[in-house]
Amino acid sequence: MFNRLLDVKKVVKRVTAYDVTIMQTPNKGEDKGYRPVYRLSILASCHKETVHKIFRKFNVADTLPEDFDARYISTGDILLIDEGTRGQFYYKLLPGGWKLINRMHVR
Repeated sequence: MFNRLLDVKKVVKRVTAYDVTIMQTPNKGEDKGYRPVYRLSILASCHKETVHKIFRKFNVADTLPEDFDARYISTGDILLIDEGTRGQFYYKLLPGGWKLINRMHVR
């Protein structure tokens, strides 16, 4: 019985509400001048799932929020995942996918 409960715990994912800010430059392809364009909360089990959900939501016209007035997410854009006391994590979309970057790279 106890082993069965452990198996169930392994299957159940712990979902967290992540505070995410999308940051873009005024013109696509620029390296400097990132500014926050949209902020939202996403329920996910990890950062990888969070960035996947954000990319999926903000790259399909039918799923964009009505109050979103920036461009689609594209290469070079940055996501800030703020976990409060756990810290802030920056992910940049590169040709190979999302990469965790240092805050110093956000100018």
